[in-house]
Amino acid sequence: MAEPAPGPSAGPPDPGAQAASHTRPASGRWPGWAGGWRTELGRLAEVTGLVGLVVTQPLLDVLGRSPDFFLFHRAGRREILLLVALVALVPTAAVALLGALSRLAGRTARAATHTLLVGLLLAALAVQVGRHGTPLRGVPLLVLAGVVGAAGAAAHRRWRAPGRVLRLAALGPLLFVGLFVFASPTTTVVLPRGEGGAAGMAGPGNHPPVVVLVLDELPLVSLLGPDGRIDAARFPHFAELAGGSTWYRNATGVSGWTPYALPAMLTGRYPQRAAAPHYSQYPDNLFTAFGGLYDIRAEESITRLCPPSRCEQPVAPEQGMGVLIRQAGGLLRQLTAPVDSRVDPEDSYREQTRAEAGIDAAEPVPADPKFRWDSLDDNQPARFTSFLAGLRPAPRPTLHFLHLLMPHSPWAYLPSGVRYDAPHDLPNDGDGWAELARRRHLAQLGYTDRLIGQTLRTLRSAGLYDKALLVVTADHGVSFTPGAQGRGMDAIRTAPGEVAWVPTFVKTPGQRAGRIDDRNWQHVDLLPTIADEAAIRLPGPVDGRSARQAPRAEAGKVFYDRPGEPTPISGGVPAPVAPPASHPLVGTAVGDRPVGGSARVADLAAFGAVDPDAGRLPAAVWGDVPEEVPDGTPLAIAVNGRVGAVVPVVPRDAGGRRFAALLADDRLFHAGANRLDVYRVAPDGALLRLALS
Repeated sequence: MAEPAPGPSAGPPDPGAQAASHTRPASGRWPGWAGGWRTELGRLAEVTGLVGLVVTQPLLDVLGRSPDFFLFHRAGRREILLLVALVALVPTAAVALLGALSRLAGRTARAATHTLLVGLLLAALAVQVGRHGTPLRGVPLLVLAGVVGAAGAAAHRRWRAPGRVLRLAALGPLLFVGLFVFASPTTTVVLPRGEGGAAGMAGPGNHPPVVVLVLDELPLVSLLGPDGRIDAARFPHFAELAGGSTWYRNATGVSGWTPYALPAMLTGRYPQRAAAPHYSQYPDNLFTAFGGLYDIRAEESITRLCPPSRCEQPVAPEQGMGVLIRQAGGLLRQLTAPVDSRVDPEDSYREQTRAEAGIDAAEPVPADPKFRWDSLDDNQPARFTSFLAGLRPAPRPTLHFLHLLMPHSPWAYLPSGVRYDAPHDLPNDGDGWAELARRRHLAQLGYTDRLIGQTLRTLRSAGLYDKALLVVTADHGVSFTPGAQGRGMDAIRTAPGEVAWVPTFVKTPGQRAGRIDDRNWQHVDLLPTIADEAAIRLPGPVDGRSARQAPRAEAGKVFYDRPGEPTPISGGVPAPVAPPASHPLVGTAVGDRPVGGSARVADLAAFGAVDPDAGRLPAAVWGDVPEEVPDGTPLAIAVNGRVGAVVPVVPRDAGGRRFAALLADDRLFHAGANRLDVYRVAPDGALLRLALS
């Protein structure tokens, strides 16, 4: 059958169709071979350009600005370049192969399939552009993107110009890869240069063992009781630490972002430029200064400030190509979603447990009633286990360093050390959600307190406690103030006491009595203070001031959301922030009550087979209630007849949830089947049980 002549609405003539009309029997070639392949190459170029804009550019842009992502996963040059190659080639190859296979159904099907693919890719691009340039989200944005995709596909089929533009865009992926490798902050990790700065000189005095534990995302106010001191009832081991050390109560971090905050702490210099937290960018730091005299055992997380020639890195966290690919896939889903999302690789920074890493425990499980399950200690972070194992006497002075991502989110621990699962996308701000986030943070802080206790016990049992210089602090805090949750500039302006002020304890060798020093400590003071106490002369100048020097005369402080742009912050030691109040119903026993409505609970089946010996409990409960239940209605969540939490009904979030609760008391659970009940609390206090599904 003859091909129909192209009409005004049929678009440009297909070169493959023209070539098919001039067969070459003598050559033995398939009719239309040359023209068909020229067409296929053009289509491949168009797909390459579109996939580059939809996938390669946004993904490499985010990863290129996040070298700490690769440092956390201990990815070397080979793994990074392989991931880049997969990002640049695999999506394009998959889409191109799908189109090529459609040719088996004929040229018409092939052309239609290509037009469809172009439309879908244009729609996906429209979602990303629309999310940044319009207020539309969700279904309205998808509808708009669909219209844009359909119009783009029609224009591509009708006119030549759109195809030509897309073919030129095929050069984009090469440009995006080049920018990632040679011009992004991640360049330092891919192409490291240098091995670090000069070593410090030994000064007069003793060179004690130095133990530095840097926690993450821990506001000072989370530890304070009503009297402004460490709440010994909730955090007994932090209180024990304060009772034997100097507590710099007016200490502040210099940035809310660890890749800026931690280098400032370990170099003594304020952040001046955006650079990877890597030894080639910060050659003069704690590790290089001490490396000439001290042996160094460094457990870094999202930095690599200690050069390989100076440091022993005992534990590598979660790593491997499989992990990198999964995390990159998760980022891509956020980037292409039609709803707002926090596109930040830091969302993947979860400490491996000891069991996951397959390493032995550093010490026996403490004789504590809450540690009543044999395998609970498996939940201890692997990096912490390795750190404890290294706290042993040594013939040479040793610097033990640990940056532990605790109590940093994702929050997954109860105070006892039991783990629980919760959706990764639970909101942290808004009615009900900010309070839940703070409860989860405080629960994980309770477990962090337990880790502090293990550190103190290990130092004492090893005979190092009295001899060592011990430093425990955090790089920055975090705000749970409604409307200003997080640690960016909005939070700094609204709640600086939660974001900037951090716990800082320094126990000098032989110190027994605790004291409080309210000088204006800023975290650039950390390195010079450690160097002075360890009798090390730093090789170069620093911005910080040793605690052995006179305090700063000025009261003002600075905070850097961006390097080189200090923001003044004022105020002294922040006032305590009361923890979320406990509802009177929490802890009370409830019997059978009449059914007065319904609710949907996610993961309800988990309560039917609880195994406490596994060190994991269904302690997070979330779900939905009908629209007729007013916002603000209290819901009592009970396990085995005892109320563990009371939470409000809130407007439905993006995940379709109207309530969520944390059951922080693991004594509510027992082995085997557990009964979960959800009650609606009436204004008069009466409870109406909701039928669960």
